[in-house]
Amino acid sequence: MKRILSMLFAACAGLSLAAGPASAHPHVWVVTKSSLVYAPDGTLIGIRYAWAFDDMYSAFATQGLEQKKKGEFTREELQPLAQVNVESLKEYDFFSAARIDGKKAVFTDPKEYHLEFNPKDTVLTLYFLLPLKTPAKMKTLTLETYDPAYFVDFQLAEKDAVALVDAPKGCEFSVGKPQEMTKEMAQRLAEIPPGGQIPADTFGAQFANKLSVKCP
Repeated sequence: MKRILSMLFAACAGLSLAAGPASAHPHVWVVTKSSLVYAPDGTLIGIRYAWAFDDMYSAFATQGLEQKKKGEFTREELQPLAQVNVESLKEYDFFSAARIDGKKAVFTDPKEYHLEFNPKDTVLTLYFLLPLKTPAKMKTLTLETYDPAYFVDFQLAEKDAVALVDAPKGCEFSVGKPQEMTKEMAQRLAEIPPGGQIPADTFGAQFANKLSVKCP
């Protein structure tokens, strides 16, 4: 994703300068769905994500890609791009911060990944399984999906944002929505130049949605 984000950043920087400083952050918007996947014995295997990128990112990411039919992309045509995305996720810790029974969860390389393109809304959606390095039986889990630098903004889908797949009986989840942007925060973001970094990479965490799971 680094190469794609870098390409998009250059374009977005130009757009930000034209639109004014308030457009400096974020640059990419993602609507996310998260499914926690369990093994038959109740062990948590990992998280299956579906990330729908905004139409501008989708347009830049697919620019120049070969396609048999104009305005459409097959899964096979998008697979090299999907590979670039998932192989680069490790550098960003997969934009995922999770704790299982109070301990930091460690993920390994994404699996079962592919991209799909919706020609109606011209949006790319990245699907992948993010496995735990060590599958675990758990009583509690917290998961936050966010970019610390707030280059990418993650938002939960309005419908079916969270699912527990084959979870043990009695497992339940809740979602905590992030705080709303204050005038002071908006001003701080507006003061950051298009090519600048957010100090201490703190904004992303403030706008993260928090998923909590409890099992008997």
